[in-house]
Amino acid sequence: MFIRYSIPVVRLSRALATHGGPIAAVPASLHLKTGQSFHGRSFGAPRSVFGETVFSTSITSYTESMTDPSYRGQILVFTTPLIGNYGVPSNSAPFDSQDVGVVLESQGIQCAAVIVADVAEKFSHHKAVESLAAWCQRHDVPGVTGVDTRAITRLLRDQGTTLGRIAVGNDVSAPPPQEHEYWDPSKENLVDQISTKEPYQLNPTGSIKIAVLDFGAKANILRSLVRRDAAVTVLPWNYDFNSIRDQFDGLFLTNGPGDPTHCMEAALKLRKTLAEWDRPVFGICMGHQIIGMAAGLDAYRMTFGNRGHNQPVLALASAGSITAGRVYVTSQNHQYALQLQDPFPAGWEPFFINCNDSSVEGIKSTAESGKKVWGVQFHPESAGGPLDTIEMFTDFVSECQAHKAAMSSLNLKSTMAPPPARQRAAAAAN
Repeated sequence: MFIRYSIPVVRLSRALATHGGPIAAVPASLHLKTGQSFHGRSFGAPRSVFGETVFSTSITSYTESMTDPSYRGQILVFTTPLIGNYGVPSNSAPFDSQDVGVVLESQGIQCAAVIVADVAEKFSHHKAVESLAAWCQRHDVPGVTGVDTRAITRLLRDQGTTLGRIAVGNDVSAPPPQEHEYWDPSKENLVDQISTKEPYQLNPTGSIKIAVLDFGAKANILRSLVRRDAAVTVLPWNYDFNSIRDQFDGLFLTNGPGDPTHCMEAALKLRKTLAEWDRPVFGICMGHQIIGMAAGLDAYRMTFGNRGHNQPVLALASAGSITAGRVYVTSQNHQYALQLQDPFPAGWEPFFINCNDSSVEGIKSTAESGKKVWGVQFHPESAGGPLDTIEMFTDFVSECQAHKAAMSSLNLKSTMAPPPARQRAAAAAN
């Protein structure tokens, strides 16, 4: 005879999550230059700001998005309804062969402000140390919650990226700004504001030496290089790389914010590099656009831009881990793109194209050019995913290692070769 026992099970409740403190009932509004206004509550820093209003379709990794330097000057609207539920981690990491000093994408929040439908007052994650609201307040970044982000997204989807202003507290009762009062971050060289001012090294004992031109680098780009045993030297965006290029086995150009035409100085220097240097070059996002301008392509401002972790791209050519004809799901954050033209500049070919809007998502040097140069608009290193194209970093590092090995072999053969006949005759006479 079996007796069935009833065993009580304790239900884990959201009440066990860490309470970040209630969101104050301070009013806040988003005003768009096109005339629409949205009203909610303030969280984070209680101050008003201007910026470029954009939306991201990412459903996770809000901390990585907010610390991405490519969002500098932008009011970031998350389409995911609930933001902040897993809090914010400590942003400190070692400088070693596995990490680059930070956990997130930079040392602080880069976007001008953040807008969410519902900010979580409680958060739960074993690595979390503070709430989203507390983090924003500590970095002096305002936020707005309690607004219809779906309606904002539909507006931005229809009319494109729009200048905006967040008004907080007493500023809410003031009239919306006049059109001429809105600040346009695209008119400034945001790259110059965010790029490193002095060169610095990471993982100096790595097996190959990679120079990185910093246009606003995400930390995971640098992390992806050092974890593949690269010694990385990070340089300012407009550094004269040509004066030191022979010290390195490869060149990497990072992502960055704003209009790439502000960085024409870097494109002209790169044009000289590409014409005279035969070592591998790889660029991501802004770096891809700089490579394109150096090759002779034009960059243009897109109506909407692409931001999110779910952008499909079609590979038009094969290279390394990339197979022509395959669709890859990618992470993106950009407002500008390279112009597709026919014919393409000599020595270059399209590499990827966006499956949604047919914009150029990558270019590469042709096999006939004898060069090893790639540029992609998306982020292969995407923290939070998807990681469909992460092996492009392995491809780049492998090409740098192969070039270094070939050069070492060539140098060894030249030192072992017998001296020319004239030198042998002179030696015999002595």
